[in-house]
Amino acid sequence: MTKRLVLLALIATAITLFFAFDLGRYVSLPYLQEQRGALIELRDANPWLATLGFFAIYVLATALSLPGAAILTLAGGALFGLWWGLVIVSFASVIGATGAFLVARYLARGAVQSRYGARLKRINAGIEKEGAFYLFTLRLVPLFPFFLINLLLGLTKMRVTTFFWVSQLGMLPGTFVYVNAGTQIAQLKSLGGILSPGLIGAFVLLGVFPLIAKKIVDLFKARKVYAGWKKPKRYDRNLIVIGGGSAGLVSAYIAAAVKAKVTLIEKNEMGGDCLNTGCVPSKALIRSAKYASHLRRGDQFGFENVSGQVNFAQVMAGIKSVVASIAPHDSVARYTGLGVECIKGEARLLDPWTVEVNGQRLTARSIVIATGARPAVPPIDGLEACGYLTSDTLWNLTERPRRLVVLGGGPIGSELTQAFARLGATVTQVEMLPRLLSREDPEVSACVQARFAAEGIDVRVNTKALRVEQTDGEKHLIVEHDGVEDAIAFDQILVAVGRSARLTGFGLEDIGVRTGRTVEVNDFLQTNLPNIFACGDVAGPYQFTHTASHMAWYAAVNGLFAPLLTLRGGPFKVDYSVIPWATFTEPEVARVGLSETEAKEQGVPFEVARYSLEELDRAITDREAHGFIKVLTVPGKDRILGVTIVGEHAGDLIAEYVLAMKQGIGLNKILGTVHIYPTLAEANKYVAGQWKQAHTPEKLLAWVARYHAWRRG
Repeated sequence: MTKRLVLLALIATAITLFFAFDLGRYVSLPYLQEQRGALIELRDANPWLATLGFFAIYVLATALSLPGAAILTLAGGALFGLWWGLVIVSFASVIGATGAFLVARYLARGAVQSRYGARLKRINAGIEKEGAFYLFTLRLVPLFPFFLINLLLGLTKMRVTTFFWVSQLGMLPGTFVYVNAGTQIAQLKSLGGILSPGLIGAFVLLGVFPLIAKKIVDLFKARKVYAGWKKPKRYDRNLIVIGGGSAGLVSAYIAAAVKAKVTLIEKNEMGGDCLNTGCVPSKALIRSAKYASHLRRGDQFGFENVSGQVNFAQVMAGIKSVVASIAPHDSVARYTGLGVECIKGEARLLDPWTVEVNGQRLTARSIVIATGARPAVPPIDGLEACGYLTSDTLWNLTERPRRLVVLGGGPIGSELTQAFARLGATVTQVEMLPRLLSREDPEVSACVQARFAAEGIDVRVNTKALRVEQTDGEKHLIVEHDGVEDAIAFDQILVAVGRSARLTGFGLEDIGVRTGRTVEVNDFLQTNLPNIFACGDVAGPYQFTHTASHMAWYAAVNGLFAPLLTLRGGPFKVDYSVIPWATFTEPEVARVGLSETEAKEQGVPFEVARYSLEELDRAITDREAHGFIKVLTVPGKDRILGVTIVGEHAGDLIAEYVLAMKQGIGLNKILGTVHIYPTLAEANKYVAGQWKQAHTPEKLLAWVARYHAWRRG
């Protein structure tokens, strides 16, 4: 410890002296120009002493991470010429960098690794496996200052010899460019020399070097990533999209819109889960269920003896009719008309550019994986034997279940629980966690759960499903709550515990695309094979139709315009900053941004503005006076961090806040916007008013009161 403290003190003293005596003025371009003649005389008088002195200064400056390395590199060219300067600077810079690397390792690596070892496990593994390549890339294309690379890599387990030789190779091209520029600066004798071809060429090389280096790195990466694959000499298509759901349809649409040749492959029905088994049929079911609930509330609207008999088969037939009405929007005919080649069949990836379907081989520069997700089914004993429904299969029902158990308290489970209960089924909802809709704030869960209880739904939270038993033709779900087992009788059981990405059956594993719970993608939606993109539910992180469409734009544009996008600095990063969602229970729940719970967990400071929809005129007239709007803002400012809405048409009301957050509009501007009376949207203005009232400038108003008193005489 004593040796470390002494070394740290010496380094701190050296750095302090450097700045205290303004030694930085000696490593500046004006000084180099001013003293060039004297320095050359010194070099000529004693070349070896000058060389050793320059070498030592460069090593010391680099080892101490002092500013001025770029000027010293230029000085190397100016004083010693291109080739001798290149040799001196190349070795001095690497020795100095290795010195900084060793100092950081000696002083801090043990403490950092012992304290953050668990968090650094993945980094250490990556350094061990790919460290040399990462370092080479950083040296060739400096994403951040070299001295930071030296210090940070010193905290890792990279071998010293690896650091030295990779740095030597990686820094050599850049060193050459700077030393060459230094030779040209040395020749500058007058302002007219600025226009000399040599100097102009040197500075042009300095400017384009990062682009050239990046291209070299990209070529290295491509050779490594695609090793073992034979790239086609030409391609049949610009883009192949696997999956005809929301993400796939939007990807194909964009490609066709920009006149690319695109093929869309879907093995089932166009429109994917959203149209055929998800959003569309579930919302049609919820609408029928809501109508049934309104019949039971006839007295609230002045009607007596209102009744209606649920014809479940007719309800389900109506849902199919709704799906059929919307299907043309996603049909083969429409997309063919837009310029998309649509193929029905099972796609299989043969290599990073080739897809086989129906015995035909198609090639494309870029491929988009948009295979969606399927309902997850937990491994519960007896479940498979007794049979179960999922959000994919329940639409084949023609007879209403008398007793229905719903496994899952998330959005899908909760929506279907309430819908079936309103259509006359006796429903028991089972959730392992302490509350429904666990991603929302506890008060939101409480509102929904209270409504479910009022409608006669048996909600079991903190309850674990153990097994399914069948005795004498009677089916029972055995559950455990607080250590006590109970049996729930049912006729049908609906599994709604989440959805799993569709990752198998089309060749991802055969060509080495990395997957976990989803296909692993970077910020540009590229897989580890950069020409293969993934978007929508198969890639996450949100499993919403609107997010799938949002991601599809990035996947398609990045895949189609990769060479052109290098001119803007690279492909587009997918933006998840403002993602809204809604759960279509009653009360409806919608959110965008942070919830109060998340803000607390993340340590984000916030203030809360809240407005109760019980006070809203339109909600009262509609007999829907329940719920609230809660807005989180930056303390003392009107900038919105997140919004939660619970109440009628929450999914529609949230749109104003989505726009506000996306465009940087605060509550003051929402307050100053005219909203139609009487509408539910007025609540957005009123919650802004609540925020304004909480931030009333009391001191200013006191002076205003005095002004008015003076005006009265």
